Amino acid sequence: MNPAELAAYLDSVRITGLVATPRQDNLKHMRLFLEGNEHLGFGVDHTREWTYDDVFDLMHERVGTSPDRDHTEGQDTIDAGKCVAALDRLADRLGASARRRERILFATGHPAGLLPVHAAFAQAAAAAGATVVRVPEGRPFGAGDIRQVFGVLVWHQYGGLMHTHFPEPMRLSLDTLTGAGHDLPDLVVADHGWAGHAASAGLPTVGFADCNDPGLFVSEAQGQLDVAVPLDDNVTPGLYEPLIDYVLERAGLPRP
Repeated sequence: MNPAELAAYLDSVRITGLVATPRQDNLKHMRLFLEGNEHLGFGVDHTREWTYDDVFDLMHERVGTSPDRDHTEGQDTIDAGKCVAALDRLADRLGASARRRERILFATGHPAGLLPVHAAFAQAAAAAGATVVRVPEGRPFGAGDIRQVFGVLVWHQYGGLMHTHFPEPMRLSLDTLTGAGHDLPDLVVADHGWAGHAASAGLPTVGFADCNDPGLFVSEAQGQLDVAVPLDDNVTPGLYEPLIDYVLERAGLPRP
């Protein structure tokens, strides 16, 4: 699948284009991010002052949300071309890391949508000779603990894998690694607070973010996060299969 074909496909299944996330949610999350909301801060350290207008313009530039400030309700958009261009950068970084046989850490706060994506990348990277970083499991967080499923760190609670934006699971995981005498990863592939904290901690990080997740795009703009891929991060998992194929082919990694 070439870039144009992938872009058309992403629009057709609403991973990009007219996505499900409502415009009012996007605007609200920009404000909450700037107010330091614990669910939307993503562990991103601010290296400059950001205004609402700054973040609004950044989201249009990096994601393709509407530039119309009078558009306050209804649908919003993610630009497929911007998504594919970011996927290219992510694939190039992942492929280079795998060929160098580096240590790569995978993590997701959206296991119902993105876990299969990260798992496929982890399996392909391992097959190419990279080391998928294993973190000693069971570190308590909230009413649950941190586990690793198919090589991907997740937060478990009450027998289920939890949706989370918190950066704390990544901080705890990195502390667990160093406490056990292990090296930190050479690359982190993640999303939400898992990615935001890793990037703020100075680790090379690439990841995914929705149009209502301004934190990771701010992190990227500040030079912390290497790549933020704009997409709907919670469609049914099977819809991401062509995206997985595209990234692995460009990265030169085997399809699991």
